[in-house]
Amino acid sequence: MNAPPIQIAPSLLSVDFGRLADGLRTVEAGGADLHHVDVMDGHFVPNLSIGPPVVKAIAREAKLPLDCHLMVTDPLTYGERFAKMGAWCVTFHIEVVDDPAAMCAALREMGVRAGVAINPPTPVERLEPALEHADMILVMSVNPGFGGQSFIPEVLSKVEDLRGRYGFAGDIEMDGGIALPTIGACAAAGANVLVAGSAVYGADDPGARVGELRRLAQEARG
Repeated sequence: MNAPPIQIAPSLLSVDFGRLADGLRTVEAGGADLHHVDVMDGHFVPNLSIGPPVVKAIAREAKLPLDCHLMVTDPLTYGERFAKMGAWCVTFHIEVVDDPAAMCAALREMGVRAGVAINPPTPVERLEPALEHADMILVMSVNPGFGGQSFIPEVLSKVEDLRGRYGFAGDIEMDGGIALPTIGACAAAGANVLVAGSAVYGADDPGARVGELRRLAQEARG
C-alpha cells in the first residue's frame, strides 16, 4: 500500500475552550501535525460548534495548519468564510453537494485544500465524482454531530476500497472514535490522517498521547 505519511490531528471539539491556547501548545509540543476543527451548523447535524471568528482566533494562536471539517448544509458560503479566517483545508460532505468537482475547484480558488467527507451510511461509490478533484477524503467512523462516540469498524472497508479499488493516492482522514485500541486498524486499512479528540485532550498528558497514537499507527502500517 502506497499511502502518504501518518499525520495526527487532535480535534479541538474536545479541548478545554477556557484554556484553548494552552491546549494548542500542548499538542503542538507533542508532535501533532494538524489541528482538526469541527464546524457544525445545527442543520446538517443536530449540534452547533465553532464559527468563523473562533477559527480566526485559533489561527492567530496556532503554529500548525487548521483542518476545518464543515458539517454544514451550505459549504460554499461557509467554506469561503473559513478560508478567509485562516483555514488550511476545508472539508465538505458529499451528502450536501450535487457537483463535488465544482465544489473542490471553488475551494482551491479560495486558496485552501479541498476535502470531501462521507458519513457511515453513505456508500463509497458516492465519492466517485470527487476522487480526481479532492486533496483529501474524510471517512467518518462515527455518525457526525457529537464527540465521544464509539468507533464503527464497518467503515474500514471504505478506506480499503479507496486505496485498492479506486487507487486514491491522496490523504485519507478518519474521524470518530479513534483512540489507542482503534487507530492501528485505521492505519492498516490505509488511512493516514487520524483525528482524535477525547483520546488526546482527555488524556492526562495530551502531548504524550499524540506520540503514542502515532507510534501505534506507524507500527500497524508496517
